[in-house]
Amino acid sequence: MIKRNIIIIILSIPHIVFSQKFGYVNSEFILSNMKEYKIALDEIELLSKAWEKEISDMYIDIEKKEIELKTEQILLTKDMYDSKRENLDKEWKTIRDYQNKVFGFEGLYFLKKKELIEPIQDIIFDSIERVAKKNRLQIVFDKSSEPILLYTNPIHDYTDYVLEDLGLTEKIN
Repeated sequence: MIKRNIIIIILSIPHIVFSQKFGYVNSEFILSNMKEYKIALDEIELLSKAWEKEISDMYIDIEKKEIELKTEQILLTKDMYDSKRENLDKEWKTIRDYQNKVFGFEGLYFLKKKELIEPIQDIIFDSIERVAKKNRLQIVFDKSSEPILLYTNPIHDYTDYVLEDLGLTEKIN
């Protein structure tokens, strides 16, 4: 009798362990339905274009100075040429440093994007958490990111629930 109960318990453990409920959402689809996200992307795009133009203008300006120096080179003494060459080299470095400050790793572009997008992502993650708790999900995958889902049964798709939780269902219809 005891052996029988132990066998039943042992056989039911895999069922308990593997009976976790899971679902998935498509965060790209959710983001595409959020006007806040579209506004943030537009703002980031405007800033990016402004910075690109500013840096491009700086490069055009210094290239003109390079051409000027080449045309004046014959008329300049070696010391004068070396001095102007040194100044131009410093300007090139300044421009490259500024470009790196704006578009480099953890540059102004990256920080602004993080500042604008992170709060929107937090809203989505909070909503996903609420939907997961409401539907007793232990695992929620994001269909639009790294874990590649080769097949998904639509019964496990909770994207609509998250959109509903965020109050975005009117935009779909």
